[in-house]
Order: sequence, then C-alpha cells, then structure tokens
Amino acid sequence: MNAETIRQKYLDFYQRNGHAVIKRAPLILTNDPTTLFTGAGMQPMIPYLLGEPHSEGKRIADSQTCLRAQDIDDIGDNRHTTFFEMLGNWSLGDYFKKEQINWMWQFLSEEVGLDMNRVYVTCYIGDERYNIPKDTEAAEIWAELYEKAGLSSGQADIGSEETGYARGIKPGERIFYYDGSKNWWSRNGGPETTPIGDPCGPDSEMFYEFTSVEHDKSFGEHCHPNCDCGRFMEIGNNVFMAYKKVADGVFESLEKPNIDHGSGLERIAAAANNDPDVFKISLLWPIVEKLQDLSGKNYASHTESMRVIADHLRAATFMAVDGCVPSNKEQGYVMRRLLRRAIRYSFGLGIEQNFLEEVVPVIADLYEADFPEVKENREQIIVVLVKEEKSFRQTLRKGLRQMQHYIDDGLTGEELFTLYDTFGFPVELSTEEAYKQGIKLSDNWRAEFDAKMAEQRRRSKTARKGQFSGGLEGHDPIHLKYHTATHLLGAALRKVLNAPDLQQHGSNITADRLRFDFNHDKLTLEEKQAVEKQVNDWIDADLPVKFAVYPTEEALKMGAIGAFGERYGEEVKVYSIGEDDNIISFEICGGPHVEHTGVLAEGGKRFKITKEESSSAGIRRIKAVLR
Repeated sequence: MNAETIRQKYLDFYQRNGHAVIKRAPLILTNDPTTLFTGAGMQPMIPYLLGEPHSEGKRIADSQTCLRAQDIDDIGDNRHTTFFEMLGNWSLGDYFKKEQINWMWQFLSEEVGLDMNRVYVTCYIGDERYNIPKDTEAAEIWAELYEKAGLSSGQADIGSEETGYARGIKPGERIFYYDGSKNWWSRNGGPETTPIGDPCGPDSEMFYEFTSVEHDKSFGEHCHPNCDCGRFMEIGNNVFMAYKKVADGVFESLEKPNIDHGSGLERIAAAANNDPDVFKISLLWPIVEKLQDLSGKNYASHTESMRVIADHLRAATFMAVDGCVPSNKEQGYVMRRLLRRAIRYSFGLGIEQNFLEEVVPVIADLYEADFPEVKENREQIIVVLVKEEKSFRQTLRKGLRQMQHYIDDGLTGEELFTLYDTFGFPVELSTEEAYKQGIKLSDNWRAEFDAKMAEQRRRSKTARKGQFSGGLEGHDPIHLKYHTATHLLGAALRKVLNAPDLQQHGSNITADRLRFDFNHDKLTLEEKQAVEKQVNDWIDADLPVKFAVYPTEEALKMGAIGAFGERYGEEVKVYSIGEDDNIISFEICGGPHVEHTGVLAEGGKRFKITKEESSSAGIRRIKAVLR
C-alpha cells in the first residue's frame, strides 16, 4: 500500500468517526516566534490543547507537514528525515483512551493491513513521587484487543531504557511499561521538567518489528521496543493529556482530558512495506529512481548520497511552497543549507550539471493531488530552487579550481579561510574535498583558520545572535544538564585521548540526548569506556560551574577553547568547570549551564555514550545520554 493511499485512508477513517479534517498548517508558523518551523503535528494545535475552542469542534484530524532542522546531520540512515508528515487526530475534551486505542487498532489492522503480531506497544509505568499511577487502563485496552485477535498480550515493567537493554523481551510479552523519559508527554520532557500550568499526561506508543533486522549489540545486550538498533520502529504515539502541573511536584487531573495522537506517515508506509528503509516508500523512492537515472549510479552502492539528496530536496521544495527563499538568516539559512548539502552530495554521484529542474518536478508530482498549494506554486518553486543551485554551483566550481593550486604543497588554515571568505567555499566542504583528492592539510590549520575567523569578526564587530548558537534546543533543566555534559565530554576526550588540540566541530542538544562532533580517529571500546568513566567521575566530584565575561582576544590568550568555526563578538562569556587550582574545562560558550556537576546525577543517572560514528572526513560524532 502506497503512502498516498494510507494518508487518505487515515483522513477518511477519522472523518467517518466524527472528526473534522482540516488543512495542514504551513511549515513556518507566523503566530509562534519560539520556533523556526512546524516541528511536530501537534504544534499548531497547542492553543486548543490549552483550552482555546476550535472553530471545527472537538474532534479534529489532519496530515501535518513537519520539518526538524536539528536532524539535518542525522540524515543518511534508513529512517531519519528532516521533512515528514504526521497523521494526527485530537479529542478536545471529548473521547478518551478506549475510543482512541480501539480506533488505532482498527486503522492499523483493517485500513493499513499491518500484521498486528509485529506491533508492540508501550505505556507509562507511573511515578509515586507525583501520585501519578501506572497506566494499566491503556494496557488492558490493548491487551483485550490482542487477545481477541488470538495474539499474546503479556505485560512487562521495563522502566528505563537501560533496564530494557539488560532484560530484553520475554516470550509472550507485548505491552511494556516505561518511565517518564519515554512514555510521558509535556512540552518539555518528563514530569520533573513539565512547565507549571501546562497540560500533560502519559502516552502509549506503537512500534513495528522488522524481523529481518538483526539486533546490534553495540546499542545494548538485548533488543526491546525502545532500542535504537532499527529492529523496532515507532510508528505512532497516543498522548492521554489527563493532568495539569500546578506546582513543582504537584499534578491535578484535568476535568476534561484531551487526546493528542500523531503517527509518522513515512514510517507507517515502511511498516506496510515490511521494509525498514523509509526511502523505499512511494513518497521517496521515485526521487531515488530519478537520481539513479541522472547519475547512472545505483542506490545500493550510493545509498547515503541518494538518501541525503532525496530528503533535503523534498524538505526544500515544501519550504518553497510555504514561501521560504534561501538566505543567510533564520528559515532561509536552513533552506540554503539543505540545498547546498544536496548539491554537494550530487557531486559524489557525478551529477555536475543543474539537476534541480529535473528532480523538483518529480517531488511536485508526488504531492500535487493531495496538496493543491504545490500545484499552484509549482513553477515558482522550481525557479527559486534552480536559482540557488546555479549560484552555488558557480561557487563550487570556483572553489574547486582554486583548490587545485594547493595540491602540491597542501592546505593551510589561511588558505582555507581564503576559500571560505573569497570564494564562499564552506570549510567543511574544503576539508572533505581535500580528503577525497589526497591534499594534505597543515598540522595547525585549525588554529590558523580560527585566528583568521576571529580577526574577521573583530573587523565586522558583529555580535552573536544566538539563533543557531550551541545547538541548544531549549533552556529547560534537562537541556542545561546536557549542555554542561557536553563540556565534560570534550574535556574527557582531550584528557583520555591525550589530544589537547581536539576541537568541537558542532553540537546538538535535545531533551533526549547530546550530540558532539570532534576531530579525531575512531575510538576503541576501551577509550569510550574510559571517557564515560572520566565524565562520571567529574559528575560525582560535584565540581562548581562558573562563568565570566572577557574581551575575546584576552579570553583566547588565557587559553579559552571555542567551538570550531564559531563567530564571536568583541566580548565573550567563558565557562569554567572545577576549582581554581584544578580547572578541567575553560570554554567560550553562551550558556546556560547547571551550577555544579553533581546535578547531572540526580535520579541516579549516569553519563552513557550511545553511539560513536563518522560524521565526515576526519570528524567523529558521539551521541550520549544521562540515564
């Protein structure tokens, strides 16, 4: 069953069950200045979930286009996309758990035709600290449905992900209880970080098992529904918005609870195909086929490049549909980055002529029937995107020609800055191209490049805007903890690897994990374990975290470390971790952080590296959690 059919079946199904089907909101919400893009299906519904009446009534359904810019660097695996559709339905004080779970069973089993023996569900385990009970009500509704279908319905208490990896799944188990890190919904994470005054509640997620995927033990000894190895894929989430947080640690039941449901269209389509590769669904595979035709290469041998291009161009197309144009700030900056990354990857396929005018019409064809605005804006979309491609390809050609002058004697940091400043050639692209062409980089190119960038910043006297600084998603307690943990991780890597020149090449922090890019070779298992131990030792030492503001030049002379490629104004905030005679980290950073490292261990949590992988040539990436 193709994705377009699934979308229509979903909307028809909920319309038959009394829901008003509404149009999607644009990717750029004019009434929500707190975010660049619509990043979740429920985001446009927040006012109504908070109590504002909806003009279409109490039962609403839609298919909402979404874009998560923070996922750009994750694209390339078989299930992440920056652009996606969320099939959503809401009860605004009307029906609740029984109706929602029964409808989801009917939709997945009867409308989509999934093998429900492959579908597993999770529920909230409860939290005695807040007098929030275990959600046995939702679990029993699921259990009854499984039993009627002649399937196992065993229930198991898991709690944390760590426990899930330790115990795995026992025979007959189908319904799993997890803690607030996985099965609690609020605008800011678990019960402890839920904003006071906000509605919130437990949720019940649905996972599809791809039995063809072997469990990867690098994630944990045993597989379980919330494992990241790819055997299980989350296909939907039912939020039971039953509470309101009225004070720290105090939750009251809502008089009229709400339902907030979201299912990823692309992921349900992958489940319907029984293939974990979302790029093989009907909304993405035609783009891949076009890339194969244009390049003469095949998907099997150029998988990552084709996935990145297909995802990024689909996202940029819908951004153009909603009126966005490439620029150097805010949404236009993200759009430009998506397009330029796609064009860069096209070089790896041997596509060195304009190709957006060939690919974008394929994307438009996929959506015209269901989204009239795509058809209405088709020609303008192509004009906007092709113009950006032509401009950037000129930049690429100039930069590549200039790089040829450095083949014999290698690239210095000053020359890399010239490529960036004069030719508009991104330093990431320069280093990647140097790696591909065997061009040597000078030993201290990073320091040289940083110095030239700092000099340019002083000349331009531009202050940091903070729009994209630090990769920080929010300023809630969990974000502060992960931001501080990122500094500890960088310091631990430099110490354990004996690499004082190791630098941050990017970071991204969400409520669920931190991501840290750095220049180094692949880490051994022993090195990763040593880094984890060092970070946890510093957390246990409960070291103070302080900051001071210095003139930028003075801070650099004092040895302050800055993120590679970051732009600074005339003054910078520098955070230090440790005592006066034992400072383990001294870094330029806008903040915010916790006040002492022991806070990271609250709730018995430990620092854990979940993944270490290549990000680009010479750059490694670590993802880590506190759990």
